[in-house]
Amino acid sequence: MTEKALRLGTRRSKLAMAQSGQVAEAVRRVTGRPVELVEITTYGDVSREALAQIGGTGVFVTALRDALLKGEVDFAVHSLKDLPTAQPEDLVLAAVPVREDPRDVIVARDALKFTDLPRGARIGTGAPRRMAQLNAYARAHGLDIQTVAIRGNVDTRIRYVQDGELDAVVLAAAGLNRIGRIDEVTDFLSVDTVLPAPGQGALAIECAADNADLIAALGELDDPFTRAAVTAERSLLAALEAGCSAPVGALADLLADGQIVKEMRLRGVVGTPDGTRTVQLSTTGPVPQTHDQATALGRELATEMLAQGAAGLMGERAH
Repeated sequence: MTEKALRLGTRRSKLAMAQSGQVAEAVRRVTGRPVELVEITTYGDVSREALAQIGGTGVFVTALRDALLKGEVDFAVHSLKDLPTAQPEDLVLAAVPVREDPRDVIVARDALKFTDLPRGARIGTGAPRRMAQLNAYARAHGLDIQTVAIRGNVDTRIRYVQDGELDAVVLAAAGLNRIGRIDEVTDFLSVDTVLPAPGQGALAIECAADNADLIAALGELDDPFTRAAVTAERSLLAALEAGCSAPVGALADLLADGQIVKEMRLRGVVGTPDGTRTVQLSTTGPVPQTHDQATALGRELATEMLAQGAAGLMGERAH
């Protein structure tokens, strides 16, 4: 007798379906059970408003979580950067698989690099975080750019460039990798230029907290280093009381001496979208071995950033 299929809840977008399909294959391998994708439309998928206007936090997640709580799906896959920082008690983050490339990238006309864009170049992005850092970099290096707020899936955003409406758009490397379009990138933005969103490039696999067998099976896909890094980044975000549409960038990475991982470095940035004011700091500590240690690293950096005036730079607060 064939075992009953596990139901994986996913958003309907091409990117969500691609990454959920990859997780489904991994879950089949570790459980030996068939996995079927259950497509769910979220508020963030149907609303045409800017993310900052509809709250940002949770708009791509709530419908999936509702389906989990109602027992309509067994587990769900999210882009981790979309998850609100508060975890519901009746759901558990069962796995955070190995992270993809966390960097932001440019897709520009004529295969241009960011620093080669012409004066007055129009760069599209939906993220205040990207606007803040691109504009700050441009100010510091004498570049003349104009950031333009856009929404839409990857196809829509790249089409703005192909149709000549924009000179370039900023996207996440991880998403383009997952849908096989990384060759369209014209420039990879160093994390020294633009820090990614907290959790960018990572996936979150979530299920009901009372399903111990499934939690254990999904846990096979967990990567402890990725989990520690994104926990620190999200702890910073939570301590700054910022929603996921706020202009906050964060990245935790491992510092190694040869083959031996020595420490974890956490960098954070907050800025006004026009780039006129930013607070950017970093802290380094032992590689966290527990959730609490990773959380403490994020809170420590947030405290330093708040002391430097970070709170006054964030227009979007958590709802």
